[in-house]
Amino acid sequence: MSDPVLVYKGDDLASYGFGDPHPFGFDRHDVFQEELENAGLDGGVEYAAPRCASVDDLLLFHTADYIDMVSRKSAEGCGFLDEGDTPAVPGIFEAASHVVGTTLASVDAVMSGPACRAFVPIAGLHHAGRDHAAGFCVFNDCGVAVEYLRSRYGVQRIAYVDIDAHHGDGMFYGFEDDPDLIIADLHEDGRYLYPGTGAAEETGTGKAKGSKLNIPMAPGAGDAEFRVAWARVEAFLDAAAPEFILFQCGADSLEGDPITHLCYSEETHAHAATALCRIADKHSQGRLVGTGGGGYNRRNLARAWTRVVQSFVEAG
Repeated sequence: MSDPVLVYKGDDLASYGFGDPHPFGFDRHDVFQEELENAGLDGGVEYAAPRCASVDDLLLFHTADYIDMVSRKSAEGCGFLDEGDTPAVPGIFEAASHVVGTTLASVDAVMSGPACRAFVPIAGLHHAGRDHAAGFCVFNDCGVAVEYLRSRYGVQRIAYVDIDAHHGDGMFYGFEDDPDLIIADLHEDGRYLYPGTGAAEETGTGKAKGSKLNIPMAPGAGDAEFRVAWARVEAFLDAAAPEFILFQCGADSLEGDPITHLCYSEETHAHAATALCRIADKHSQGRLVGTGGGGYNRRNLARAWTRVVQSFVEAG
């Protein structure tokens, strides 16, 4: 029997959020976990507990001044960490540190056993930059994970694949000049949606030019349009032959999300997850970590993330 897919759950992970009426509420974790439990995946899933990142972990991607600012504002428990999207709620430093730490725990599990695939639902905070918060994202767990893979395991050529409705600007600009971070980002066209970036012409800078693939999707695009665009992603990743794959599978690209305009179904997430398993098996010794990302329609995120985990299990 193949190794189970690790899924991370626990109160420390669920604590990342901003309460009502903020779209990123505390309930997102439990809504997904209930859906996953009802999916009947039996022995295909094994649960693991969250872990807290150290300041040294955070420093792999973020600046010391920014980390200090988040810690201070978290203790104060008022105001915002950015221009108004990301509140400085009490304890947000600790909650965000658990998101990062849990993503790093999933990397350790995939690199060292006992799994070759893992999923962290409250993670994939792709808007946070090296020195700033943005778009509900305090610390960029995927950015830290890239630097962690390199410093701890010597893995250099990493693919970051993002199908969240929003462009992963924190990841793109954090590694814009890095030729060994392969980025494939399918998102709603920035002319219609925050953060307004991710044009097709943005392919990396300097020696990294051509290592990034941005595919803006028109508002209203559905599964058929996604599959056409996704074929480009598969070819791009095959040519890049990454050693490890990070998958940000935001569910805000599904039809009915309250703050976006794409119209995918959860089958799009299953299709992408299945393909990434195949590519990971071919190039990356099966090493694949999924992160939940965005998604503000609770039914959508529960179903989309469950289909990702199910696809991981079925791929063996």
